[in-house]
Amino acid sequence: MTAETVATTTTEDPPKPEADLKLKPKKAGGTWSYLPLVLLAATFILPLLFMVFSSFKPKGQILTDLSSWRAFAPVGDLSLDNYVGVFDRVPVGQFFLNSIIVTSSVVVIGLFVNSLAGFALARMEFKGRGLILTGVVATLIVPFETFAIPMVYLVSNLPRIALYSDGFALEQGWNNSYQVLIIPFIANAFSIFLFAQYYRSIPKELDEAARVDGASWFRIYHSVISPLAGPAFATSAILTFLAQWNSYLWPLLVIQREGLRPVQVGLRYFFASDQAGGTPWGQIMAYTSLITIPVVVLFILFQKAFISSIASSGVKG
Repeated sequence: MTAETVATTTTEDPPKPEADLKLKPKKAGGTWSYLPLVLLAATFILPLLFMVFSSFKPKGQILTDLSSWRAFAPVGDLSLDNYVGVFDRVPVGQFFLNSIIVTSSVVVIGLFVNSLAGFALARMEFKGRGLILTGVVATLIVPFETFAIPMVYLVSNLPRIALYSDGFALEQGWNNSYQVLIIPFIANAFSIFLFAQYYRSIPKELDEAARVDGASWFRIYHSVISPLAGPAFATSAILTFLAQWNSYLWPLLVIQREGLRPVQVGLRYFFASDQAGGTPWGQIMAYTSLITIPVVVLFILFQKAFISSIASSGVKG
């Protein structure tokens, strides 16, 4: 072998494995693969942009801009008049307070009750737990509208304790009270199923070790398992918050007092048939923008835990 041959052999790069060549993505394919994601994101973002920007426009301009890209841009005659009109038309502060009280109560109590139920179905051994979980999941296919009227009849005949300045009295019916908006929605089938699935992904050796140390089942739930289920708690909190914050039909059926109405029922104030000038679309956009803020803030705060819980449930559930 000559010196020239040796030099040529040593300077050539070794051939790359075939597997590495197959795994290397193509630039063009990688770029085009983002196009469906961009279109999907635009589908969700554009209506929000339209709502927010339209809240600063007069009604006539909103209807005119619908036929062009101007509907999704902050252009034209912009002002805060719609927001001023909202506060003049609707008791926004009272409605927000009612929704915060109801939603927070359902979320906090529901996290405790549903996580306990999910823990029992996932970690404790007893006969019929699979059948119980199946029954819980089966309730998810029943639309709320099908049993809303029977629920109204039921809560209208339940006894309640009414508090007065000079004492209390036992009355009939839960209508026009916070409890009728809170208690029926504490137990949630999807949250129970979510907790059960997440708890199943945690090794049961932790339970056995805690039982050897003399820990009770509640101590295992509180001190061993629940601290590891933060993503499940965050996901359940977000979904429960969304459902209660956006509740419209149930409050409409059981609440007649203005002082107890939540934010979604406030939308009715903008569709009165006798109002001059027609439907105030600018004020409607302003009001919906206001009631969307808490939902967006909540998701931003807990988005990492929410995504982590969904990924864990999909891989290990």
